[in-house]
Amino acid sequence: MFDISFMEILVIGVVALVVLGPERLPGVARTLGHLFGRAQRYINDVKNDIHREMELEELKKFKTSVEGTARSVETAVRDEIRQFQEAVDARETSSSSPAAAPPYAEDMTQPGAPTHSTVTPAKETNSPPAQSGTGAAASGTNNANN
Repeated sequence: MFDISFMEILVIGVVALVVLGPERLPGVARTLGHLFGRAQRYINDVKNDIHREMELEELKKFKTSVEGTARSVETAVRDEIRQFQEAVDARETSSSSPAAAPPYAEDMTQPGAPTHSTVTPAKETNSPPAQSGTGAAASGTNNANN
C-alpha cells in the first residue's frame, strides 16, 4: 500500500521524538496504534460486507435459475397430463359400446382373476400371544395361588 522503507520510518520516529518529547511519545504512539487497529478492522468489515453482498447476489441468481427450471418442469408435466387426458377422452368417445370399460378392466374379467380386491387390516389385540406347551398357562393353573 505505502512504499515506506525502514530508514524513512526511523527518520519519522526521530522527528516525532524531537517534536513531542520523550514524555508524550509513548502515549501518542499508543493512540496511533489504536487508531490504526480501528482502521484495519473497519476495512476488514467493509471487505466482509462486500463479500457477503456478492454471495447474496449469486444466491439470488441461483434461486431464479432454479425457479425457472421448476416452472419449465411443471409446465412440461402439465402438458403431458393434458395430452394423456385428451388421449383417454378420445379413446372413450371413439368406443362403439355405450358402456365401454377402461382398458385395465379387461385384465380383471379374465377367468381366475378376482373381480374385487379388498384388503382389510388385521385386528390388533392388547393381549399377549398364547403360549404353547405343558406349562401353567396351558393347564390353566395359576402359580400365584399355589
